[in-house]
Parts: sequence; C-alpha cells; structure tokens
Amino acid sequence: MQIQRLIDVAAGRRPADLVLKGGNVVNVHSDEIYPADVAIYGDRIAGIGSYNAMEEVDVSGRFVCPGFIDGHVHIESSMLSVPEFARVVVAHGTTAVVADPHEIANVMGTEGIRFILSSSKYCPIHVYLTLSSCVPASRWESAGAELTAVDLLPLLSDDWVLGLAEVMNFPGVVAKDEIVLDKLKVAADRVIDGHAPGLSGRALNAYVAAGVQSDHECTTVEEAREKLRLGMHVMIREGSAARNMDALLPLVTPATADRFMFVTDDKDVDDLIEEGQIDVMVRRAVAFGLSPTQAVRMASWNAARYFRLDRVGAVAPGYLASLVVLDDFKTCRVARVYHAGQEVAVDGRCTVDSGSPRRAPVLRSTINVHWLEPAHFAVAAEGNGCRRVHVIEVDEGQLQTRRSVEALPLRNGHVVPDPARDVAKVAVIERHQASGNVGLGFVRGFGLTAGAIASSVAHDSHNLVVIGTNDEDMFAAAVHLVKIRGGLCVALGGEILADVALPIAGLMSPAPADELRDGLRKLHAAVKKLDCRLRRPFMAMSFLSLSVIGALRVTDQGLIDVDAFERIELFPL
Repeated sequence: MQIQRLIDVAAGRRPADLVLKGGNVVNVHSDEIYPADVAIYGDRIAGIGSYNAMEEVDVSGRFVCPGFIDGHVHIESSMLSVPEFARVVVAHGTTAVVADPHEIANVMGTEGIRFILSSSKYCPIHVYLTLSSCVPASRWESAGAELTAVDLLPLLSDDWVLGLAEVMNFPGVVAKDEIVLDKLKVAADRVIDGHAPGLSGRALNAYVAAGVQSDHECTTVEEAREKLRLGMHVMIREGSAARNMDALLPLVTPATADRFMFVTDDKDVDDLIEEGQIDVMVRRAVAFGLSPTQAVRMASWNAARYFRLDRVGAVAPGYLASLVVLDDFKTCRVARVYHAGQEVAVDGRCTVDSGSPRRAPVLRSTINVHWLEPAHFAVAAEGNGCRRVHVIEVDEGQLQTRRSVEALPLRNGHVVPDPARDVAKVAVIERHQASGNVGLGFVRGFGLTAGAIASSVAHDSHNLVVIGTNDEDMFAAAVHLVKIRGGLCVALGGEILADVALPIAGLMSPAPADELRDGLRKLHAAVKKLDCRLRRPFMAMSFLSLSVIGALRVTDQGLIDVDAFERIELFPL
C-alpha cells in the first residue's frame, strides 16, 4: 500500500479498490450508527462517506462493524489446527484473536509456542499471542515443559507477541515468588493478563500492584466490581464449559463499558460451528439491553485498545480493513467478512483456503506413558464395608469444583465407585516422561452408570485423565489413547465405542472442522450410552486436574486441596 494513493482515494481523487455501498456504519468512536459508504484501498479503510470503486458491494440495510476480536482464547481447546480454527471463526465475523498457547506450551514448551506462531502465518485472520506464564501451572502437576523468564524473553521480540498470558499463580505473585516476579519483570512494558478467581481484598491489591491488568475468571457482579474498582479490565467469558455472560452483563453500563471485552477462553469445535464465537455474545448483549454500539465496542475496540493494537478495531480512515457486515443486531447473522481488505467469508462460510505452506509444520509424538496394568487404577484400603474418601464435586457450566466426603463400598480390599450415587473413579496418568505417576480420586457430577471415558486434554499439564465405573474399562480407555497418539475415547465392556484422535500434541486434530465435529458428535452420542448427564463431559473432565482453580482437584501427583495449595490423602483423617 502506498500512502500517497491511500490519500488520493480518501480525498476522492482516484477510485477505491472496493466500496461497501449503502450500509450503516457502526461507529465505536462516536457511539453512533449512520448510513455511509466504506471505501477500501489495499488493506486499509480509505474513507467513510460517499465513494466509488472498481468493485462495489451492495450492503444496503446492513450494518458494517469492525471485525470482532476474541481477547483471550486457547485455540487448542477447539481441538482444531490453527488454520482450521481460523476458517471457522472468521465465518462468524472474528478477524483477530489473542491466543494463549498455554496448552501446547505445557506439553512442548517453546517448541509448541513456535509451532502456533508458524501455523498462524497462513490464516484468514490475525493470530496474536500472549506468552504462557505458568508452565507448569503449579508444582502439583507434572508438565511436559518448564518455562522461565529466560525462555520467554526472546519470544517477546516477535511482532505477533503482545505480552504475558494469564498469570494463574496469583499466590506466587502475592508471596513475591522470584520465579513468578521475573516473568512479570520481563513483560513489564507489555500487557499482562490475569487469572485470579475469587481473589479479593489486600491480596487482590497486591496482585494488581504487581502489574496484572485484566481478569477473565469473574463469575459474579461483586467479584467483577471489585476488580474494576482496582483498575482491571474484565474479560467476559462465554466458552463451552464456563459461561459467565449472564452473571456479568448487569455490571456493564455506559460509564463502565470501556473496561469490558468479550472472550471465549475454551470453546470446542462443535460449539464454535453451531453457536458461534464473539458474534453470539454481541447478539446476546444487545438482547440483554446494551446498545449495539456498546456491544460492538466490547467485541472489537476495547480489546484493540487494551492490547495496544494500532489502527485496529474501528471503522475509520487509516484503520485496517477488517470488517464484518451483519444483517441486523437481533440475529447478528454474518453476511460478509473482510480481512485486511480481502473478502474471506460470505453468508457464514469461509471463502478462502487456509493458504497453508506446501509442507505444514510437523510435531513429534507427545504421548510417552509408562507401562500400564489394570492394577494401576485400583484404590487399596483396609477395613470392611465402607471407607470414607474425598470426592470432587462437578457442576454443569462451571470450572470451579466443590468438595465432599463420602463413604464408598469396599470390595476385596479396594474402594470402588458407587454409580448409584453418581460417584465415579478418576485417574490422571503422567504422559510426558513415562514416570509411572498415577493420581487417583473420586468424582461426582458426570452421572456415569457404566464404562469409562478418557482424554489426553487435561488442563493444564495435559496428562491422561480417565473417569470410569470400573478399572477394566478405565484401563482399556487409557491404552487406546496411547495407541492413537492422544485424543478422546469412550470404553464399555473392554471395547472402544467411539474415539477422536488428536495427534497434534495430544490436543489438536489435523482434520477439517466438519469432520472433527462429526467425530465429536459420535463421541458424545457414545457417552450418552453411559448415562452421562453433562452437556460437555470431555470439557468438564479436562479441568479436573487443573490445580490452580476450584476447591479440590486431582493430578498425576494425587489429590490437591487448591485452597490450601497442598497435596492431601484420599482418605480424610
């Protein structure tokens, strides 16, 4: 693009490359919606007003908005490769994402981060990264890598890296842990995202004072209000498992709207295709009562300003011509999407290929498990009749867990699950170094009456996690995951009912989005045969080993009391 020609187009001295004709411009700067043409030259918006061009697209009666920005997303949670993820979300109007490659970084360290950067170069959206700050998430998980400030520092020089991703180790920040503080120091002149569920009072003050600027873990108005008062930006999250939008929208007012942005965090391919991404959040925000300009600002401009993206997130001269054309704000149906001046989606379908290089980046296998036997899943105990154990309590739609103590039956010297009371066994198997670590516990909330389910997606260290009603099916499911180099599966009677292979770091599939979605639907249909009652059981299961959120978790090292941040015995005193 030549600036002289851009000026000529803006001044009307030469025709634009493209004009979106007769639409209603959604102006996030002036909080207005008004009829005007949008003229595009190269990858930039040249002018707003009345223009002519070599190519004109009639968007009469429709609304021209800045392309949507997802301010915090783990692409790996979609289970799609980066190019396929981009093709899915651009069809919903998303033209940029800020991705935290936390999942693949926990598996492969900087090799995984560089893989995401490399894969992102050939996409119909902009993929920015923030660097994963907690690898591993805590000392109570065995990850495949460890990232220090020294490891992260060279990556900060990449133009597509914006700062430091969610600082989950908020206890370490408050306690002045030097390893954590070193990471904050190297990113001090960049954006630093937070992750501080339930943190309050003086501890929250200390966390913010250390340089953390945002949070996406708010679940109540009271929690979000306190963080707003301390100057934090609040990311309203609506993912597959955690859905906080309804709870937080009441806090959004004209006075506070500039401090909020929309994010998905973790959303699987089925939900991305069927529900949408940021577009559905705009629709629901308007239905709640926000003005369309407020909703669009939270879907684009606020994230662009927070992440210091120059000339992005608005419909204005000189800004990047990444635009979404909506039919209306009741349905938020996406009619057209333009990215950097190029049409990339029409009527909800991506119209360009991924532009992938001739030879896509290749990763090594990451499933390295010590020899397994059914006996590794047994919970030995002395006594007769019953034995009291700690139980992890899972609720639909929440990442937080509760805890309880239940008396479970003893059979042949082993504690066994009690499906009649919805208590299943959970095992977490270390899969990076073949250490042989197997953490065991019990969980309520899945509703399984038979069989087992297993996954190599298990936040944040992504060891193998298996939930079942008997050791034989748990063993069969775990072994199958090793055979397919990672993924998800359902076992019953020693047989595999359904599976989805995720050979990219045990987290993602190279398959097209529709093919992966169909595989996931078959998987969920198979889970229904086990009477599972959760909407997204594999997503819920993936968070059971996350040792930095909730009341009680289980990792390959055993049962973790998150509040006390210590390992505890399965059997209460």
